[in-house]
Amino acid sequence: MRPRPPIPGRRFLSGTGLIITGLAATLAALVFPLWSYADRSGTAAATLEAESVSTPYGPLSALDRDFITKVRLAGLWELPAGGLALRKGTTDAVRVAGRHLIEGHTFLDQRVRDVGARLGLALPEEPNDQQQEWLKQLTAAQGTEFDRTFANVLRVAHGRVFSVVAQVRAGTRNTLVRELADDANTTVLDHIKVLEATGYVDYDAMARDLAADSAPPPAGSSVPPGPVTDPPPALPATPGPTDPASPTIPANPTAPATGYPLPPPAVSPPPQANGTSHTDNAVSG
Repeated sequence: MRPRPPIPGRRFLSGTGLIITGLAATLAALVFPLWSYADRSGTAAATLEAESVSTPYGPLSALDRDFITKVRLAGLWELPAGGLALRKGTTDAVRVAGRHLIEGHTFLDQRVRDVGARLGLALPEEPNDQQQEWLKQLTAAQGTEFDRTFANVLRVAHGRVFSVVAQVRAGTRNTLVRELADDANTTVLDHIKVLEATGYVDYDAMARDLAADSAPPPAGSSVPPGPVTDPPPALPATPGPTDPASPTIPANPTAPATGYPLPPPAVSPPPQANGTSHTDNAVSG
């Protein structure tokens, strides 16, 4: 009987063919990770470079520009809010917090306008709609209702910006933005402390409000492009009696050229539920 002619393709099913196939699969497995981690168009690094502009002080990212705008906006509404606290606060602690807002944002606003000018950025000249609404709430409130609204609105606002400052400080490649973030971090932390020292901060409501900000969107929902206005923070609903206006405490007319020294916050506990108030004020270092 004559031997059968070889069937085309059967050689690849032999031992040699299997070895070649295995080597090809191994090579593909080694090459794929290098390709998958390469910096290709559409990655985060490519997006960062696309959104950055070159300056003499280093690349300026979209996050850097947004941060500079937020610092300017903070001063535009927190300066008048501090003035309202000086005129309408019913405790020493609320009035001292107002003074800290004025001194801190006077200093920080000078810094951000200088940075904006050196980077050629156009900065806003008035508060946004949400900030104007907060100022209306503070203008309308009286007595301990004002104290409570002031402490909670400002504390929630500072909590939101605190995380932004940290993110910018950790990742910016621009020396001017890095220095501004240092000043903003010191200022915002000081304001958080003096607002908490008023004794009016509702930590449960604040935590719920900040948690709502950070919650992921529902499944199937889409986030529209463009800036999103922050919702108003939750406030305690119990208003206090209307009290006479307190004497105005003048703020320092000039801000320090370097550093950020401020007096320690005075702690004045809020009035008790029965209408009585503490008369002894402690000073914390």
